[in-house]
Amino acid sequence: MKRFLSLSLFASVVLLSACSTTGEHRALVVDGTRAEVALLETTDLHSNVLSYDYFRLEEDKAVGFERTATLITQARKQFANSMLFDNGDTIQGTALSDYQAQVNPLSCKETLAMYKVMNEMGYDAGGIGNHEFNYGLSFLSQVTGNRFNVNLREGEKPISAQSCAGPNFPLVLANLLSVKDRLPLFKPYVILDRTLKAVAVDGKPVNVAIKVGVIAFTPPKILDWDKRWLDGVVYTDGIKELAEKYIPEMKAKGADLIVAISHGGLDANPYTPSLENANWHLAQVPGIDAMLIGHSHQVFPNAASTMNQFNLPGVDKAKGFVHGVPTVMANFWGKTLGVIQLNLVSQGGQWSIDKAKTVVEARPIQNADKTFVPPLPAVATAIMAEHQATIAYVKTPIGSSDFPMTSYFADVGDVSAMQIVNQAQTDYVARYVKASLPQYASLPVLSTASPFKTGFAGGTDFTEVAAGDIAINHAADLYLFPNTLYAVKVTGAGLKDWLEAASRRFRQIDPKLTTEQSLVGTAPGYTFDMITNKDLAYEIDVTQAQGSRITSLMYKGAPVAPTAEFIVATNNYRASGGGNFPGLDGTKTIIASPDTNRDVLIQYIKTAKTLTRKNNGLDRSWHFAKVNAAGPLTFKSAQGKLPVAIAAGLTNVSVFKADDGSGKGLAIYQIDLSK
Repeated sequence: MKRFLSLSLFASVVLLSACSTTGEHRALVVDGTRAEVALLETTDLHSNVLSYDYFRLEEDKAVGFERTATLITQARKQFANSMLFDNGDTIQGTALSDYQAQVNPLSCKETLAMYKVMNEMGYDAGGIGNHEFNYGLSFLSQVTGNRFNVNLREGEKPISAQSCAGPNFPLVLANLLSVKDRLPLFKPYVILDRTLKAVAVDGKPVNVAIKVGVIAFTPPKILDWDKRWLDGVVYTDGIKELAEKYIPEMKAKGADLIVAISHGGLDANPYTPSLENANWHLAQVPGIDAMLIGHSHQVFPNAASTMNQFNLPGVDKAKGFVHGVPTVMANFWGKTLGVIQLNLVSQGGQWSIDKAKTVVEARPIQNADKTFVPPLPAVATAIMAEHQATIAYVKTPIGSSDFPMTSYFADVGDVSAMQIVNQAQTDYVARYVKASLPQYASLPVLSTASPFKTGFAGGTDFTEVAAGDIAINHAADLYLFPNTLYAVKVTGAGLKDWLEAASRRFRQIDPKLTTEQSLVGTAPGYTFDMITNKDLAYEIDVTQAQGSRITSLMYKGAPVAPTAEFIVATNNYRASGGGNFPGLDGTKTIIASPDTNRDVLIQYIKTAKTLTRKNNGLDRSWHFAKVNAAGPLTFKSAQGKLPVAIAAGLTNVSVFKADDGSGKGLAIYQIDLSK
């Protein structure tokens, strides 16, 4: 197969090339020799190969690796020396990835679409994120071309006896080890021999050698988030401890530069080996020359950022340094290319970084004038067959609805996109209990669902399933992630704590303020778990502090006793501790289904055939406690959607500002909580 790099678009690109005579070249490097090396990062691509929304079946110019590829091309033309790395969360996240993993699984000889285009773009190395494990270890082993030495959990397909097609570049991961042999599943690090175009002291161009060591880490929380695949099969070691172990080893093998690819953000809380975002501590390990980070779906450097993780001691959010280490985080879904332009100088036979001349930046695919860089056509060409097959798959009809199911106003009470999920999950668990868990037959079955899409990425980032035929892509829009259905047994007190944690979605409101107050805080929409059940009712008092907001918790008209017991349907992520909900740590799970929540939803809709707003879109268990606020209480949603709120019965919602000024298609709405 011809590489993209052979196309005319790349004719002028100069890459760091492999060097087999490193020792000879190394001897020629004299003090004062200078070179620039651009480290390019993608992260959290989530299989967004194309600028395409499989839920809406339309182009989405704001995302897509095909546009990031254009930035990569431009950077390679700009810099004499460049290396391209991926941070992880690469192979999961779109209907395309689900199709290749679950609907029409790849054969051993086939290369995953995401890896296919990355191969053609000539990546130098990559790390592993938490979402790489969503489809199980057998699938990950196959598509990465690595034969894991593990004892798989029951239900997993055996690992192929042969090495399968995968990326042409090394994937490394230091902190995940097999219980079977106590060894890392991937190589913990790799040392890459490369040749630089440099400038000697006399100003003449020279070619010199360099060894670049690359080590990678994944969040230790994967053991909770994908417990169904990983429990008892693998374990993690501490990121900081392993860096302290391997970096001296890499340097002893001649590594001139150490690049740490760590799928996580920054957290200054006391370090523990299980810390999810350990990179603030990792940057303090001696020997790391550059950090490529991710997981948080944010941009770093960003001088204007108000994110707590970028406003910590030792973090320069304007220049992109963490404890003096050049660091970049390149957003998500291909929106941004991270660039660390290292300025190197040879001193005493070693390369060192001139930090005063090192530049860190995040280059977006959206231009300053709001247009977008063009896609690299060869990317779409390379995976057109997979793309078309995915579109055909997601168009498969499964039922119909007489009302639109949306998340535009989920934050203020519209349950049209959540109730059907809760109904499907409740039905599944109730039938399972009746058939297999008779000891729990007397317990009420509830279900929680979250609005996964609540405008984080702008006005198009909402669930919107129009009235009419329902297809598989609509079910995927209603349930965004390939989680599996779990059920937990909780007490009344535990249920209240769960709902209290979900109410973190809202800011604490001061009713005396006459100025505008934003109702919704920074907690992601996917943490706003809500129940939609005729038998359960509760109120959220946003004037109270977190922990004291859930009031009037009633079941069948009677107060819920702290000792009462319920079965609650949810997903593996939440049941195993995802989202830091009190009491949910995996110990309360009574059902760990192999079926995905999405498949459960699809089957429920197929059985129901026709959905109606009366039966499937109005059972709102929760309401806000009444608040007589002196000033306006506001929240954001897509522009021009007030009729959606009215149709859902939200007569206390009005338009405050038709445009929030962000340029992302959002409006500001007002809610009157006195009604």
